[in-house]
Amino acid sequence: MAEPTPAASSAKAAARRFEVLVLNQISAKGLARLPAERYATTKTPQQPDAVLVRSADMHGMLLPPSVQAIARAGAGTNNIPVAAMSARGIPVFNAPGANANAVKELVLAAMLMTARNLPSALRFVAALQADDAGMDKAVEEGKKAFAGFELAGHTLGIVGLGKIGCLVADAAIKLGMDVWGFDPHITVDAAWSLPAQVKRAASVAEVLKNADFVTLHVPLLDATRDLVNGDNIGLMRAGAVLLNFSREGIVNEAAVLAALAAKRLAWYACDFPSPALHGHPQVLALPHLGASTLEAEENCAVMVVDQLRDYLEHGVIANAVNFPTVAMARESAFRVAIANANVPNMLGQISTAMASAGLNIHNMVNKSRGDMAYTLVDVDSPVSERELAAIAAISGVLVVRYLPLHTG
Repeated sequence: MAEPTPAASSAKAAARRFEVLVLNQISAKGLARLPAERYATTKTPQQPDAVLVRSADMHGMLLPPSVQAIARAGAGTNNIPVAAMSARGIPVFNAPGANANAVKELVLAAMLMTARNLPSALRFVAALQADDAGMDKAVEEGKKAFAGFELAGHTLGIVGLGKIGCLVADAAIKLGMDVWGFDPHITVDAAWSLPAQVKRAASVAEVLKNADFVTLHVPLLDATRDLVNGDNIGLMRAGAVLLNFSREGIVNEAAVLAALAAKRLAWYACDFPSPALHGHPQVLALPHLGASTLEAEENCAVMVVDQLRDYLEHGVIANAVNFPTVAMARESAFRVAIANANVPNMLGQISTAMASAGLNIHNMVNKSRGDMAYTLVDVDSPVSERELAAIAAISGVLVVRYLPLHTG
């Protein structure tokens, strides 16, 4: 990773064009939201202002100092070195919820497939001899082995009640299922979206104990790695189905294989094929299809491109995984955006530096998130490179960006 200077100041937003490095195939509908007169996209790294990415592994990738933002057209950011970007004052945007309906439908498909033993039934049919005289008899004799059950009247447990979890809960209730849910960090918006019929569990263990199906919808963090493991998978009802369309590391595969062998689990359905699970008759492993719909790809691209434009042109931050959410309506043509360490008296030092330069602050907003803080300041007159450099020289300031309103 390229080493940044202690703090960088930039007036590049005043230029007519931004260069965006595109690392993966991004929906044309999203890219079309980058006006050609102000943006150029490239697949070869030169001096890009921003990076658009889906699944490309950016760990170890050398990013030039010109990069001001990274936008991931999807929800997870495990392929991006977020901590290193934070140290450089670079926000990492994502698209939470943009692929939620696609994942919800895949979860429902997996529930239906496992409840009706469809993977096994399909393998049985594929192995039949195409003999008109014997096929009908073989079908009639063999179908008894694949009898399943209906979803209605059974219980679904959901761990993680974000956008996807709420959509899955609503769909399951409409199919006649009882639903238990657990999320210690549920947001206000998610709480409003959650159907009232969902029973609130107090722990992951309570969900595992009470459900015929358990579906996981949490990010992969240190706290969620091996969330379902050898210590708690035995709490599940005999013959239960575990579904993981979140992240591979959330479920311990050795524990799953042991539970399948003991017939504690009837099926494990996931979006993450692996050598350990490959070929197991009771594993339904899909090739990372969660967000693989035209609609989801378009939604993700549109969402992150709009967020990227708002940041590059106006300094506005929405859905960054490492920065606070900051929005401020334009009340001046002259705006300064500052990313800095969240330490005492930083705002006072910024205000003092501006006052010393004769800059009158028209409006200001400051927000923090963990170790990161971010400030937008609208001033009444143009800001010179010398004045930007004075702010950048403040200890703890990571990035200073000058964002004069583009009128061309």
